[in-house]
Amino acid sequence: MHEAQEEARACCEHGTHEHGAKKPWYRDSLFWIALACVALLVISLLIPPYRAFYDAFMGFAKIVFLPVLIGLLLGGVIEHYIPRTYISKHLAGTGKRTVLYSVGLGFLMSACSHGVLALSMELYKKGASSPAVVSFLLASPWANLPITILLFGFFGAKALLIVFGALGIALITGWVLQWLGRRNLIEQNPNSVVTEEGFSIRRDIGRRLREYRFSWVGLGNDLKSILKGSIALADMVLGWILIGMIMAGLAGAFVPAHIFHQYLGPTLLGLCVTIIVATIMEVCSEGTSPLAFEIYRQTGAFGNAFAFLMGGVVTDVTEIGLVWKNIGRRTALWMIAISLPQVILLGWILNQLF
Repeated sequence: MHEAQEEARACCEHGTHEHGAKKPWYRDSLFWIALACVALLVISLLIPPYRAFYDAFMGFAKIVFLPVLIGLLLGGVIEHYIPRTYISKHLAGTGKRTVLYSVGLGFLMSACSHGVLALSMELYKKGASSPAVVSFLLASPWANLPITILLFGFFGAKALLIVFGALGIALITGWVLQWLGRRNLIEQNPNSVVTEEGFSIRRDIGRRLREYRFSWVGLGNDLKSILKGSIALADMVLGWILIGMIMAGLAGAFVPAHIFHQYLGPTLLGLCVTIIVATIMEVCSEGTSPLAFEIYRQTGAFGNAFAFLMGGVVTDVTEIGLVWKNIGRRTALWMIAISLPQVILLGWILNQLF
C-alpha cells in the first residue's frame, strides 16, 4: 500500500497547490464564497421579503448535506488506496475495451467536471488515447461515486437514469472517436507509451495485500491520509456546491414559476434553451446539481434536468478549450458534434417517458 499512499499524498499536495489551499485565508475563494453565503442568509433572515431565499437554501442544504459528506469520505478513500498506475494502465489502447476502462475509471474518480480536467490532461501526457481521455471527461462528472450519491439525494431512483445516460453517452462518443481515429480524422497522441509487459492489476493488488501489515499506527496513518484527501477534495468542490445552492435558492425564491414552465418546459425548444442556459451557467458538476433539481421541481421535465447536467459538461468552455489546446481542435469539435445530439435526444426521450 506504500506506493498508493505516496501517490495519494502527492495528488493531495498537487490538488492543494492547484486550488490554493495554502494561500492566506483572504486569498482563498472558498472563504469568500462561504462569507457571501452567510451574508445572504443573514440578510434574508433580517428582511422579511427575502426570507424565501433562506427557506429555499436551507431546503437544499438538508438534501445535500449527507450525500456530500459521504461523497467526500469516499473521495478520500479513493485518493488514498487507488494507485495512479491502475488508472493509466488501460488507457493507451485502441480497442473498445480502452473506452470501457476509461468510463469505468471515470466512475471511480471523485472530482467534479473542472477538478477532473488536470488529471485527464495528465493522463493524455502519459500516453492515454484521445478517445479514452474524452470518454473519461464525459463520464466522470455525472457518473462518479460521490455525484451518484448526491444525485440520489435530489432525484431518488431516477438518478440511475442520469448516471447510466452519462455512461452511455461517454461510451458511444469514445467508440465513435476511435472509429474516426482509425481514419486519421482526429489527432493521435504523440505521447503514447507501451505499458510494462505482463503487469496485472489483480496480481498487484494481491501483492499489496500480502505485503500489508496491520497496525494501529498504520491504521491511524491511513485514516489521516483519507481525511487529508477528503479535506483537499472539499476545498476543491465545496465552493462550487455553495455557488450552485445560492443560484438555485435565488431561482427558487425569486424567479416566477411561469418562467420555468414557459422557457424550460418539456418541449424541444425548452430542451435547447436549457442547454444554452447550461452552457452559460456550467461551473462544476456539484454546483449545477441543485440547479438541475430546481428545473425539475419547477417544470417536472426530468429530461431537461438531464440535459442541463450533461449539456453543461459537453459544452463547458474550459473543457473544450483544454481539449482543443492539448489534444487538438478536430478532437474538440468532434467531441461536441458527437455528444451534444445524444444529450438532446436522450433528454427528449426522458421527457416523453416522465
